[in-house]
Amino acid sequence: MFVACSTMCFARLPLDRALRLISELGFGKVDVAINEHGDHLKPSEVVQDLARAALRIRIGPSLTPAAFSVEFDVADDAEYHRQLNAICRLARATAVTTLTIPAASNGTGIDAEVERLRHLVHLVSSEGLILTVPTRVGTLTEIPRAARELCERVPGLGLTLDPSHYVNGPHQGESYDEVFPFVRHVHLRDTGKAPGKFQVRVGQGEIEYGRIISQLGRCRYDRLLSVALHDVAEAPFAMETEVRKLKYLLESLV
Repeated sequence: MFVACSTMCFARLPLDRALRLISELGFGKVDVAINEHGDHLKPSEVVQDLARAALRIRIGPSLTPAAFSVEFDVADDAEYHRQLNAICRLARATAVTTLTIPAASNGTGIDAEVERLRHLVHLVSSEGLILTVPTRVGTLTEIPRAARELCERVPGLGLTLDPSHYVNGPHQGESYDEVFPFVRHVHLRDTGKAPGKFQVRVGQGEIEYGRIISQLGRCRYDRLLSVALHDVAEAPFAMETEVRKLKYLLESLV
């Protein structure tokens, strides 16, 4: 397993400064958040100038992009596929292998989502990439049983395990062991169970890092563990300090 850092840890910095800081913290791999509503790289910008996008996410040989976590904001299917195709080409150009996109929101019929994801997995896998959906509150994956069902019904689909959503969400306190065989990427931060404790200082929450890594090891997981704190104004700590602490903790466990 390899410890990486998500650019969303420093989302309030310009992208070049965020990447430079991630490199200075000793990371060799970066999980690039591509978000239409963010201040870093946007899907629409990738479509407009793929070569420039590739240059923006490289700062030197010591830090390389290893995964993309993408949030689209398009209602038109044709434009959605246009942006996804551009991001797949960017992934190939930068040797990224894993692409995470959100599953459909709660209330969507699972049959319709299975059909959508089958098409997207075919598109993404034809470019040599692995498609994953994150375990996230408000989507069909917020309950482990449904996340597992999606992966069973969509061959080639993986999960990006974000255990914070199982600790602090409606599944709180229940086991989510059934999703581990389908995990292809991981996002980590510390989280408490109480309202407003989705993100807390490392060591003050309920995330069982050792157990998660042990379960992944049993499933022969050999991919990334991304430090994925959310850089928001209301964060109750210094982001750089907590990123460094979680990095050292994860490295001590792998």
